[in-house]
Amino acid sequence: MNTHTEENYLKAIYNLSAVKGEANVNELSRHLEIKMPTVNSMMKRLADKKLIVYESYKPVRLTTKGEKEAALIIRKHRLTEMFLVEKMGFGWDEVHGIAEQIEHVQSSDFFAKMDELLGFPKIDPHGSPIPDKNGKMEWTEYHKLNECKTGDIVIFKAVTHSSDDFLKLLNVRELQLGTIIKIKSVEAFDGTMTIEYNKRKPEMLSHLVCDRILVANRKK
Repeated sequence: MNTHTEENYLKAIYNLSAVKGEANVNELSRHLEIKMPTVNSMMKRLADKKLIVYESYKPVRLTTKGEKEAALIIRKHRLTEMFLVEKMGFGWDEVHGIAEQIEHVQSSDFFAKMDELLGFPKIDPHGSPIPDKNGKMEWTEYHKLNECKTGDIVIFKAVTHSSDDFLKLLNVRELQLGTIIKIKSVEAFDGTMTIEYNKRKPEMLSHLVCDRILVANRKK
């Protein structure tokens, strides 16, 4: 059984590797806001437990065992977020901190029942895939909103960042998963987009906001 701290490191390595293809100690230190000597010490501990492959000055890599354990932590986190939204009425901007605590519960039966009550969902409230009970994750290829061009019509599928402030901004704009978005114009200078959706007046979104929204082309 891994400690809460070890689980947090495994999850961070998994998430950083998913985004950048690899994770290194410097990135982990910044991501977790933990000093480098402490991170290095934890890397040695996780390597001793055969959860990662760790060599000085080289990227950190999860072993098959480590990858599965990290994915199962993420599964518990995302199932919890979905349960909080679907069954308890929390907003998608309110669930991350609670799920951070509950993901460390060790009972597999607890999360199996949660999964059953939810109807075995494939994604969490933010559009991220939920790993199955074996740690396997089904990825769907989406593209960022800021990669779209004028005239495109797309469907809002997921977010790349689920910080509370960002999700609250989307709430104010009434932008939710499943929203159909039409790109009216793209500012050449800074990538600011003007979009239409939900029969609202045209809305402007910054390049940063568009970079954090994942979309799929609407099928004609």
